[in-house]
Amino acid sequence: MTIALSTSGLKRTQWWEYALRFVLGGLITVIAGLIAKKFSPSVGGLFLAFPAILAASTTLVERHERQRKEQKGMGGMYRGRHAAGADAAGAAMGSIGLVGFAGSVEKLITAHDPWLAILVGTLVWAALSASAWFLWKRGPLRRMRSKVPSKLARS
Repeated sequence: MTIALSTSGLKRTQWWEYALRFVLGGLITVIAGLIAKKFSPSVGGLFLAFPAILAASTTLVERHERQRKEQKGMGGMYRGRHAAGADAAGAAMGSIGLVGFAGSVEKLITAHDPWLAILVGTLVWAALSASAWFLWKRGPLRRMRSKVPSKLARS
């Protein structure tokens, strides 16, 4: 898999899909705010870290991939699920980096310049997320993923 930037997904996405993501993201933010008001900002912040649009994104990714395969006359159920799973795995890897970002900023923000804390946090996030991706692609988890039956891999 090569990492690349592609804007073709923007053409396939309909306006209501953007609206769905916006509404779900706003809803999660409101819920986190209500939890913070009732309990504390620390508790509310934990809920704000929830990937608000992940649920909407994965269902839409699955739908788009399935439709692309079906337009070519193939069954796209496995491909759609696989693409949605890859999207969720990428979000999990980014979340690992986000934990490192939060921890490093929290340790550095009071003792150093805030911009330095943000810069170091960003570098920690990038390093942790890239390391998680590298382990996923080249590490021991690769052997577990390669055990998918070949009949399913073709659909």
